Amino acid sequence: MKKVFSVLGTLLLGILTLVLIDLELIDTPSTPASEQLATLEVKGRAPMTGYDRDLFGSAWTDNVRVAGGNNGCDTRNDILQRDLADVAIRPGTRDCLVESGIFEDPFSGETINFVRGRGALVDIDHVVPLADAWAKGAQSWDEQTRRDFANDPLNLLAVDAGLNRQKGAADAATWLPPNQDYRCDYIARQIEVKVTYGLWVTRAEHDAMTKVLTRCP
Repeated sequence: MKKVFSVLGTLLLGILTLVLIDLELIDTPSTPASEQLATLEVKGRAPMTGYDRDLFGSAWTDNVRVAGGNNGCDTRNDILQRDLADVAIRPGTRDCLVESGIFEDPFSGETINFVRGRGALVDIDHVVPLADAWAKGAQSWDEQTRRDFANDPLNLLAVDAGLNRQKGAADAATWLPPNQDYRCDYIARQIEVKVTYGLWVTRAEHDAMTKVLTRCP
């Protein structure tokens, strides 16, 4: 009888161990994004003292070292050409100026038609906002690095203008895209940008990112 109880006890212990392992796997995602997140420093925001958009250079300047830089076309039109489908280019602009196009807005999941002159419907979003970057490491950068950051295609998306302005300078702790199907990609993109540029995250931001990643494939 003692032997039977011993065997049962061993089986129960094994089952309990497997359950605990499963729970641990659920609580701790092992996606590449979560692995990258684990490398980011966690600390508080720096003061916003001295922040000015102009410290990141002229908007959409082509004078940068990142992809698309010095190609004769401003960054906004570079991103429109990348993100839109059925793009029409204005003749005589050296294949630069986007006249129209169509895209599925990642923030809302809705299809948006872009037409120049009604371009207020479409913004180019900084995935990691410039003000957020300033408060989490960019204060120490030189002028060229800030200009590169503001125009890096890695950190830029064509999106619905209203939702971009709703987001403002918010990080993941205070704003996520309404389109839940895009949240995994959005957080992964933010993390990749922060890793690339050596920015840190706050504890609340880290926890919000982790919460999203636990639901990602």
